[in-house]
Amino acid sequence: MKFAVTHRDGAARRGRLTLPHGEVDTPQFMPVGTVASVKAIAPDDLQAIGAQIILGNTYHLLLRPGPALVQEMGGLHRFMSWEKNVLTDSGGFQVYSLAEQRKISEEGAVFSSHLDGSRQELTPEKATRIQLQLGSDILMAFDECPPSQSPRAYHEESLERTTRWERRCQQTWLAEDPAREHALFGIVQGGLHRDLRERHAAEIAALDLPGNALGGFSVGEEPQAMWEGVAHAAPLLPQDKPRYLMGVGTPEDLLRCALAGIDLFDCVLPTRVARNGLLFTRRGRLQIKAARYAKDPRPPDDACGCYTCRTFSRAYLRHLFAARELLAFRLNSIHNLCFYLDLMRELRAAIERGEAKAYAGRMLERFALGE
Repeated sequence: MKFAVTHRDGAARRGRLTLPHGEVDTPQFMPVGTVASVKAIAPDDLQAIGAQIILGNTYHLLLRPGPALVQEMGGLHRFMSWEKNVLTDSGGFQVYSLAEQRKISEEGAVFSSHLDGSRQELTPEKATRIQLQLGSDILMAFDECPPSQSPRAYHEESLERTTRWERRCQQTWLAEDPAREHALFGIVQGGLHRDLRERHAAEIAALDLPGNALGGFSVGEEPQAMWEGVAHAAPLLPQDKPRYLMGVGTPEDLLRCALAGIDLFDCVLPTRVARNGLLFTRRGRLQIKAARYAKDPRPPDDACGCYTCRTFSRAYLRHLFAARELLAFRLNSIHNLCFYLDLMRELRAAIERGEAKAYAGRMLERFALGE
C-alpha cells in the first residue's frame, strides 16, 4: 500500500491511496457491501458511478457463507465479481451492536448469532485471519466500540483492552502476511473524552500500521459533538498515513469531517434510506414517496448525471415506490451513492483549488434550505 497527500487546504487533504486493486482518490466515500453485496445494486452499477473501494464485514461473512468458502471461491473479489478494492470491518462494531447477546473478555468477544442463536467467538487473531482468508485489500484491527455516553471509567478500560487487542492483530498480520499484500489499519477509541483520544491515538500511532481509523463516533452523541470530536481527533493521527472515520455518515458529516482532515468514510445510510424513499439532492433531502411528486416530470436532481436522474422522472420513481416495485430500491440506491461519490469528487477538486471551505459552506447552506 502507498499513500500520498497531493494537496492541502487548511486541515483538508487531497490524496491518493494505491492498493492491490487500483488507486483510491481521497477524500473518498466507500459504499457498504456488508455480506459481499451492496444492497439492491450490482458491481456494474458501482463501476458506472465511479466507486473505487467498497466494504465487507467480518462478522456477517463469518456467519454466512463462511470465510473458508469465500477463500475456496478465490477470495472476496472473485466471489462477488468486484475487481476494485475491498476493505473489511473486523466485526468490532457488531460486538457493540449486539450488546444484549455478547460477553467481552480479554480473549475477545463471545456472542450469539443473530441468525440462529449459535455461539460464536471473535478474537483479535481470528478476526485478522478471517480477513486474510477473505482477501481484503485493507483489514481492520479488532476493537471494542463503546457507546459514546458510556462512563469515562469504561472508556478507559475499553481503550486499554483495544490497544492490547490491536497489538495481537498486528502480530497475527505480520506472521501470516509477511509480503504485506494486505494493509492493516489500527482504530482509535476514547469516546468524546479529548484526553483519552489523545492518549489512544499516541498508542495506536506507535504500532506504525499502514493506516489509522477513528472509531466510536456517531454512536449516540449529537452531530455537533461528533463534529467537534473528529476535528480534535483527526490531527492526532499520523500526517503521512490515511485517516478513516468509521460508520459516518450524512452528507453534512462527510463535508465537515473532510475539512477536519479525514480521508475515508463509509456508512450504510445512503442505501438504507434509499430503500425507504429518501433521496439526497443538491437542494436537500427529497422524500420521493410524497404525493406532490406524483405528476412531477423532473429528475430527482437536475445537476446529477447518474443513470436514475438521466432516465427517470420523480413521478415514475414515486410510482415504483408506491407500488413496492423492487426497481425502486435499485434506482434510489444508485442515485444516493452517486450523490455521495460526486460530493467527494467535487470536494477533492475544491481542495486542489484551495476552496474547500467555501465549497463545503455552499453545499451545507443548500442542504439546510431543502427542497
